[in-house]
Amino acid sequence: MDYGVITLGRRGVNFINRIGGLFILLGRFIVSIKDIPRSMGLIFEQLYTIGVRSLPLIIVISIFVGAVSAWQAAYQFKFIGAPLRYLGQAVGKAVVIELAPVLSALVFAGRVGAGISAELGSMRVTEQIDALESMGISPIRYLVMPRVLSCLFMVPMLVVFANFIAIVGGLVVAVLGVDISTEMFLNGFRTSFKLTDFLDGLIKAGVFGMLIGLVGCYEGFHAEGGAEGVGRATTTAVVISSVLILVFNFIFAILLFRI
Repeated sequence: MDYGVITLGRRGVNFINRIGGLFILLGRFIVSIKDIPRSMGLIFEQLYTIGVRSLPLIIVISIFVGAVSAWQAAYQFKFIGAPLRYLGQAVGKAVVIELAPVLSALVFAGRVGAGISAELGSMRVTEQIDALESMGISPIRYLVMPRVLSCLFMVPMLVVFANFIAIVGGLVVAVLGVDISTEMFLNGFRTSFKLTDFLDGLIKAGVFGMLIGLVGCYEGFHAEGGAEGVGRATTTAVVISSVLILVFNFIFAILLFRI
């Protein structure tokens, strides 16, 4: 008996089962949207926990994203002999289209996705979710909908901050490290800035946020095996969310940014 084939088959079945479970959870989330008016308290609580508390980390990450983008772009310009007056254009395009949405989402998945999975996983293994169901309270409305909706809304908001902070970080490095003027950098950024690029980045961020929330809730809901199972579900949630972010980012690159 070929145990390798059996193992591969089991993993394939588990993968299909997980994809199906995520689609079912997405459908139940969409149905639960009608209960938003009576869940506003839960939603605002998650908006604060998920979004506002993530802001300091996003700010720190964005500063260095912009700084590294400016330095690396200046290095490449020097290598190919391109004039530095295009530095603001290069940094602005890279940050708004790609770096701010993707890196913010990956950081968000590591912080928030793991937290959601751990919280719901702990509730699952301690039978708190079963207790909610026995009291006639829908776990989807009470636990899933506020978290997924908050992720869907807050990731684009965080990306707006990330765009601004990253451009400022790139500007500081350009002025102090590359020795170009503030006016030259900002003029380059203004000439390359397109509202459609900014909005497309926010669309990507919204989809990334929904994926993070759904995966975190799904893995938490299906945690089993005590503390070890919760840890395993948390790790799985971060890994799957990160992979899906990169996969969907490639899909968006093909659909939104045609060559």
